[in-house]
Amino acid sequence: MPSPSGPGSLTGFPWPVESARLGNGLWVIVSEDHTAPVVAVNLWYDVGSRHEPTGQTGFAHLFEHLMFEGSLHVPKAEHMRLIQGSGGSLNATTNPDRTNYFETVPAEHLELALWLEADRMGALVPALTQETLDNQREVVKNERRQRYDNVPYGDAWLRLLALLYPPGHPYHHATIGSMADLDAADLDTFKAFHTTWYAPNNAVLTVVGDTDAATVFALAERYFAGLAPNPDLPPPPSGSDGDASATGEVAAPTEREARETVVAEVEAPRVYLATRTAPFGSVAYDAVTLLATVLGSGRGSRLYQRLADGARLAQPDSVAAYSVDLAHAPAPLLLTATTRPGVTAEALEAGLAELVDELAAGNPAVAVTAAELDRAKALLTTGWWQQVATVGGRADILGQYATQLGDPARAGEQLPAWLAVTTDQVAEAAAAVLQPHDRVTLTYLPAAKEAAA
Repeated sequence: MPSPSGPGSLTGFPWPVESARLGNGLWVIVSEDHTAPVVAVNLWYDVGSRHEPTGQTGFAHLFEHLMFEGSLHVPKAEHMRLIQGSGGSLNATTNPDRTNYFETVPAEHLELALWLEADRMGALVPALTQETLDNQREVVKNERRQRYDNVPYGDAWLRLLALLYPPGHPYHHATIGSMADLDAADLDTFKAFHTTWYAPNNAVLTVVGDTDAATVFALAERYFAGLAPNPDLPPPPSGSDGDASATGEVAAPTEREARETVVAEVEAPRVYLATRTAPFGSVAYDAVTLLATVLGSGRGSRLYQRLADGARLAQPDSVAAYSVDLAHAPAPLLLTATTRPGVTAEALEAGLAELVDELAAGNPAVAVTAAELDRAKALLTTGWWQQVATVGGRADILGQYATQLGDPARAGEQLPAWLAVTTDQVAEAAAAVLQPHDRVTLTYLPAAKEAAA
């Protein structure tokens, strides 16, 4: 039977939420909102690049493509045609922690969306052919060329992950994976990957919008209940690498500074500073989120005021700081800036380092002020309400908190948690995560200028 588990009147999510588990383990979450006659359907599978064993990197992302290539009862490209032909929109994304698939459709087409999702969850493997696999492998290779290899600074995320997390760590490689791994695997290996991870007991189905819980639970029972669970789901990979805990509040000191310099076809030098912090969902990570916003969000941020407007070392639109919501090991915090004409990479790095070093040292004269913290909270509040203003955004958040943190009700607690962070907590976070010996530095230098030098 459905069990109410809604965040209720908590300030971050004032919509009702109900959830139920089907007999095969599928977690179904429903949030009614009759403001407009639309519904969002969102499926989060607990499989991302962190689940990929050695030799199978890039598999989770490849399946993001394969899931649109037809299943037993849905011909190739028909899923997209049916949703778009019904006036809906759809897409999918992959990150280290999960893969998600989502549609927003007129409310009368909810049943269609659920049937389509159920068919590709339970009946993709019988329809997967060598031709389809080969075709999508080439699509992914082209995506890598367009998004990573042939774009200025495009491979920064790939390099930063490898610097931040040691070989063998679940977060060491990016979701795009290795093209050699994709080429080496045969059709049966890919089918086994889908059978292992695309099971109802490894998924969260969220429906938000102009419907009701009883209707959704009945439709989920009709279309998903007959799908077999996987009783042999592999245990989740450990996020511990000997110097960082997947469950601890803040990453333990690595006592090793990693550095890489890349000479590439870029217009200007760019510097990234990165560090591991705390897992998404922890109190410490909330403080890191505020710290990142103070450092690098907008013209009022410290990076902009110090490096772009003050010392004029960085291009104004290049400065940024942000954390990445990874839940199963200390998540990364990144700072980046690109030099103005005539400024060297060394000068820019020195400016970045000076800014973070003074915060790491705990000097009260340069501590984050109440005004800075209030500004950061206002920015996060605006961003939160912008996301939950749509049924699609709400469905994604509920799926995220259910999949990564095990409780969709945590969505209602997130905004109050940010608003409760104090300047002392931000200072403690800065002192814990910004130490020089735990930092990663990635520098890009223009190939033409290096050749001239």
